[in-house]
Amino acid sequence: MSQRTNAVAAAGTWRLGDLIVNRLGFGAMRLTGTAPFDRGAPRDREQSIALLRRAVELGVNHIDTAAFYFSATRSANELINRALAPYPEDLVITTKVWPGRDSSGAWWWATPTQLRGQVEENLRQLGRDHLDVVNLRVPPSRRTGSVGDHFGALAELRDEGLIRHLGLSHVTSEQLTEARAIAPVVCVQNPYGIGASSEQRALLRLCGELGIAFVPFFAIAGSGREAGPAAQDSEEVRAVARAHGVSVAQVRLAWTLQQGPHVLAIPGTGDPGHLAQNVAAGALRLSEEEMALLALAATGGAS
Repeated sequence: MSQRTNAVAAAGTWRLGDLIVNRLGFGAMRLTGTAPFDRGAPRDREQSIALLRRAVELGVNHIDTAAFYFSATRSANELINRALAPYPEDLVITTKVWPGRDSSGAWWWATPTQLRGQVEENLRQLGRDHLDVVNLRVPPSRRTGSVGDHFGALAELRDEGLIRHLGLSHVTSEQLTEARAIAPVVCVQNPYGIGASSEQRALLRLCGELGIAFVPFFAIAGSGREAGPAAQDSEEVRAVARAHGVSVAQVRLAWTLQQGPHVLAIPGTGDPGHLAQNVAAGALRLSEEEMALLALAATGGAS
């Protein structure tokens, strides 16, 4: 086992229902272009395929994707299929539905009855007869509304065997409670990072109490990205990075994994060098003093 594979293993494991995954996973959003949903110059196809295979070689067995991760000539799901099928037995692929994009790239949001078509689209692209985990990605306009009709539709597809486990994305604690009354929830995928709000921190703790995986997205995004707290670029973050001789992104990843044993990380990249750095972060441990310093900086208590 290589040192980098050991780094993935060092981050530990968690269960998504009956599926065991390494806590350090991979997000597929950036595989298709130089920026998310880019419809300009695509990434090199063979490089993306090689990167996926390398991630699995390094011990990654949890990949997060979606049918709407595509650029003009690249589809993340199809790249995953091309690179990894026939799939390793321990590989868990998580996808998400409710949002969709048409062939021009324009967004649309599915009705409960349209979710079947989105699930079947993921099945076709991935070449699977069932999906391991499907997250219901709640639109911003429904942040305070009910998710019951949509989650109930997914629960029916789960009962049919098209989906193994269900999760939620971009939800509130109230929506989590509503969904759990309909069917089991194995994960919550929400924005989270250094400087997260009290509401976000409370939801992370709630998931831990319930034994549900919490999967932050944009956890290592820099300033200016959606849900990327400004504290991520603070001098305190940079100082911790210098002390360990690592990148700021690696500090953010290590910080994420130290938020609790139920917290998973799904950093995404299309760059082989960044993949190696992300994997190495699985073995990075921040001291209690460093964690306290980052927490203080995030709340504005340090300069």
